[in-house]
Amino acid sequence: MHCPFCRHPDSRVVDSREADDGAAIRRRRSCPECGRRFTTVETTALAILKRSGTAEPFRRAKVIDGVRKACSGRPVDEDALAQLAQQVEEAVRSTGAAEVPAHDVGLAILGPVPDLGAVAYMRVESVYRGVESLDDFAAAIGELRAYQQLASTDPAYGGECTTAYDEVSNVPHFGAAHDPAPPPVQVPSAT
Repeated sequence: MHCPFCRHPDSRVVDSREADDGAAIRRRRSCPECGRRFTTVETTALAILKRSGTAEPFRRAKVIDGVRKACSGRPVDEDALAQLAQQVEEAVRSTGAAEVPAHDVGLAILGPVPDLGAVAYMRVESVYRGVESLDDFAAAIGELRAYQQLASTDPAYGGECTTAYDEVSNVPHFGAAHDPAPPPVQVPSAT
């Protein structure tokens, strides 16, 4: 590690500690040339592969901005958005892959979004799953309702989920932080 003060190509590690709940390592270093100390933070690189084939580093801020846009006009707390971004990053990092397709990040976002409300979930769902018609929306609503029913009764989905009601649409949603993404459910078509 180069010294940021004198650019000497070597440094000595004086102290190492975990940071960000184990997601990073903070190292205190000393330069043998000038004697000054400096801090480095080491994290594992996580790249997101976009549809165009380019890769960019994972950023929580980008997840928060995207979900915030989907929740525009809705009463969503900044802390809830930050927690959602952390859950998404943990889910993506838990795959163990250094490069993750952007589509997989979108699907990871769908898991904790129902905690923000049914309307927010439907907006995000319409983007990440490519909802294009009324039948697609009806199917997505059916999946959300089936998930909510399952989450309220099945202990595997947290059975003790608390039911809250969206103020605008009066649609119930469940607020357990560990609720998984809604399971796929076949909904009969309206034709």
